[in-house]
Amino acid sequence: MEWGTLVATLGGGLIAIAGTVLADRLRTRQEHRRGLQARRRDVYTEFIAAAGAAHTELRRLAQLGAEATALEEASRLALTDARIYEVRERLFLDASARIAAAGQTMFERLRALRSAVAAGAGISTPAFHDIYHPYLEAVWAYRQAVRNELEGHALAPADFGWSLWDGRERCTQCGERQALTEPGEH
Repeated sequence: MEWGTLVATLGGGLIAIAGTVLADRLRTRQEHRRGLQARRRDVYTEFIAAAGAAHTELRRLAQLGAEATALEEASRLALTDARIYEVRERLFLDASARIAAAGQTMFERLRALRSAVAAGAGISTPAFHDIYHPYLEAVWAYRQAVRNELEGHALAPADFGWSLWDGRERCTQCGERQALTEPGEH
């Protein structure tokens, strides 16, 4: 047997094995990225849904009103029952830094809304709206960040015919309150 043939055969075998290992590593890496993307999409959606459930219950409590001790307990349960704390921890594990930051801001504003409701802020009071609108703005900032990361393009308020995300321009209570303060400002 010639040494040249043996070396060529072994060289070809090594190239084939290296190619297979490289292809397998690339496939594994791509599967990992797809898995991470799917986990992120799931937790991003779960987080906004949990916040939405808590928000709905807080609005209901603000509309009904109750004794301060009952509101304190009920507002805490609104967040707990919505599983926002649990989902937030999953968000911190899987989310990109930008989404985690936007989610944390939204969470902090939701907790501020909870505190306002617990303190007795009714749905039509300035105390409620002063906290509520920054929360809405944070929700939309979170949605924008998620869409930008997952799809490469975010929504803009103008897509809905709005000028801002915070909802004040569409809020009858805030519009009435602004109308009351404007005549004295002229």
